[in-house]
Amino acid sequence: MPARFEVVVVPPGSPRTKPRALNVGLPLARGDLLVVYDAEDQVDPGQLREAAYRFAREPASTACLQGRLVIDNCAESWLTRLFAIEYAGLFDVLLPALAAWRMPMPLGGTSTHFRTRVLRELHGWDSWNVTEDADLGIRLALAGYRVGDLPSPTFEAAPKTLRAWLRQRTRWLKGFLQTSFTHGRRPREAVRRLGLAEALCAVVLLPGTVVSALLYPLLTIWLGIAWALPASKPDAGLIGHLTNAGALVVLAAGFAAMWLPAAVGCLRRGWTDLLVFTALMPFYFALVSIAAWMAVFELARHPHRWNKTEHGLSRTSRSGALHLKRRRPPDVRSD
Repeated sequence: MPARFEVVVVPPGSPRTKPRALNVGLPLARGDLLVVYDAEDQVDPGQLREAAYRFAREPASTACLQGRLVIDNCAESWLTRLFAIEYAGLFDVLLPALAAWRMPMPLGGTSTHFRTRVLRELHGWDSWNVTEDADLGIRLALAGYRVGDLPSPTFEAAPKTLRAWLRQRTRWLKGFLQTSFTHGRRPREAVRRLGLAEALCAVVLLPGTVVSALLYPLLTIWLGIAWALPASKPDAGLIGHLTNAGALVVLAAGFAAMWLPAAVGCLRRGWTDLLVFTALMPFYFALVSIAAWMAVFELARHPHRWNKTEHGLSRTSRSGALHLKRRRPPDVRSD
């Protein structure tokens, strides 16, 4: 590697997590700005300059800029297509809106640019949290800092198999629960430091995400029954009609929350060919529900276990193509 790079070996110890490795590297950082990338990322060449330019123009209270993650192996399978749609809604719709409204947000875990002094002020990452990015996003907000949107793409590959996807999503949701328990121990203090609207936003984003996923199949069944039964009874009365109407409103609002960000994200990225797959988002969220239940059980049995995701296996992603090219044996021919 060129001399400007330094390889740091993390000493043996526990936990064996990404945030612990980041904490080992933080004291060695010499620059005013620091960025976290995953090894398999394919980053826009101008992203570092754009981030430095933005930090120079932003107030000191802007401690972090979140780049936009783009799934580039969406042609691999139905699962990678839905993952790509989900990321489009998250990084091109939801997170930019939260940044514009100055709301707390969970960070993306990669392509996150920081002011180094702020990271040191907050003592880096929580080594025991399996979603250190979500935890750090909340801690930045609690300390009075904000996160800005950096509209520069970073390409990465989604898990190819359902098993790998479930392991990754289980870890994410387990980390959301860890973060919720950590910062929910003193709710009054959290509301005082964040503000009421900001605290409600954090509740919706973290514990709300997990709880809604846990209840999704139960509520779907209940709403279906509530919608069907009153209609079959002529003497349902006012209560029955109100229940029916309420069920329809809740069902419509839930599906709108799934579809609208996904559809808008696809349009903003020019993925009109993927719009038809947004119809599968309710099914995709059922898979998220399975991962949420797995996260609850895993939190009870293995709270700090890090489910690693194997990368470099996709043949249609930039990172996967490079990885497979490096692994390919040289073409040796004898005369």
